Amino acid sequence: MNKGKLSRRHFTFCAAIGLSLPTVRAASVIAADASPRTVKLRNSAIVPVIGQGSARLGQGRHPEATEEEALRTGILLGMSLIDTSGNYGNGRSEKLIGRAIAGQRGRVFLVSKVEADEVSGDGMARACLASLSRLGTNFLDLYLLHWPVPKSQFSEVVAGFQELRAVGKIKAWGVSNFDVEQMEDLFHIPDGNRCATNQVPYSLNNRAIEGGLLTWCAEHDLPVMAYSSLGGDNSRLITDHTLVQIGAAHGCSAAAIALAWAVRSGNVIAIPESGSPAHVRENAAALSLTLTPQELQTLDAAFPVPSGAN
Repeated sequence: MNKGKLSRRHFTFCAAIGLSLPTVRAASVIAADASPRTVKLRNSAIVPVIGQGSARLGQGRHPEATEEEALRTGILLGMSLIDTSGNYGNGRSEKLIGRAIAGQRGRVFLVSKVEADEVSGDGMARACLASLSRLGTNFLDLYLLHWPVPKSQFSEVVAGFQELRAVGKIKAWGVSNFDVEQMEDLFHIPDGNRCATNQVPYSLNNRAIEGGLLTWCAEHDLPVMAYSSLGGDNSRLITDHTLVQIGAAHGCSAAAIALAWAVRSGNVIAIPESGSPAHVRENAAALSLTLTPQELQTLDAAFPVPSGAN
């Protein structure tokens, strides 16, 4: 069989302790024995370096019961940060997550988003309340602005977030898809430096933020939350021959290698999406996986930083 064509399921991290064991048992053993890595946000919250995304959950790709099980599996294995948005499936993602976390809200770091066209007037408050209702909770751990608004609206956005914090609807806030210039402008707004994270695309096959935004965030002690960390839609990253080979050496999937690479700096949180419990178990291996310097060099050679990355 050509390893370069193997799916992520052929190298589940149960291989690390013996392929004869059921996958779920392998995941439980590893989760119990490992020390998952974490990242500290600017509001001092401690979150796992690997969380769970949900952009396509609740929209018919898998049976909803399976997707709920996948989320609960992730929580069990330490991927307790769950990211969503009110516009994912017109709220269906949030509703599914609400069912999945029912009875264990205290174990979950819950992230949702407000849209750029909802920031004026009382729009942020109304959007937040709608998300809380769908999620079945009375607060969000983190609330993000999904896409940038004009600089002239930054003060209004920050004030809206701060008001939601003051009344206990959110514990922290952040942004998404901001570039360096927008981050600089945000930090010059009163209370703008309370921003807890910037959520942006980042993966081995999308290293555009290196040398610019990633460095800026590190210098300002601002963790990056990486979406599309497995390469995004229609990506062949998790079947790449180099990742499959490195994964085989660690007894894990190529997906786990891609995630371990993304969070290698200690200042990045990856939020891969999966509606499959088996794939979630593979992703969870990255919580305690450290790549060697030689492996990092090999990956740099296979996926070089593009010229002009910022």
